[in-house]
Amino acid sequence: MRFGPSRHRRGESGAYVSRAAPRRPARWALLLAQMVGGVLACASAAAADFRTTAETPSILYDAPSAKARPLFVYGRDVPVEVIVSVEGWTKVRDVTGTIGWFATKGLSDKRTLEVRVPIADVRATADEAAPIVFRAEQNVLLDLAESAATPAAAATPGWVKVRHRDGQVGFVRVTQIFGF
Repeated sequence: MRFGPSRHRRGESGAYVSRAAPRRPARWALLLAQMVGGVLACASAAAADFRTTAETPSILYDAPSAKARPLFVYGRDVPVEVIVSVEGWTKVRDVTGTIGWFATKGLSDKRTLEVRVPIADVRATADEAAPIVFRAEQNVLLDLAESAATPAAAATPGWVKVRHRDGQVGFVRVTQIFGF
């Protein structure tokens, strides 16, 4: 019994040859649009959004509610990676990989960076051979001294200009810090 048009026919050799399915341009256009949208979503996901805790103490909860279970208490100016924001709450990831929720009003757009290696060498220029200005130990907070959107930052990929709280300025490898 056949249900609909056959997708096979006999070829010149007598063997059955598969017949191409009818073309549906609208379906292909939709599929192409979905693929392009997926690629764009991945590209935007690669550019991480970071915020900084603005209040002391800042409480990280396991759910988006002040009635949820508190996980950790953070001090001021701690960098966190934003995962998603929902109705006054922001789901974040910290330097250790811990995921939780902060009240959005308790986060700032100020950019601080946290050293995530035992010792980070901060150099005078964005060059491995440049003199060391200072060394920062693990968990030390540094201020972002120059936005990634500036021409100078674009000219030095893999490095970021930072400022220590005592005023010293230099360049550190992006792989040695969290928050950029």
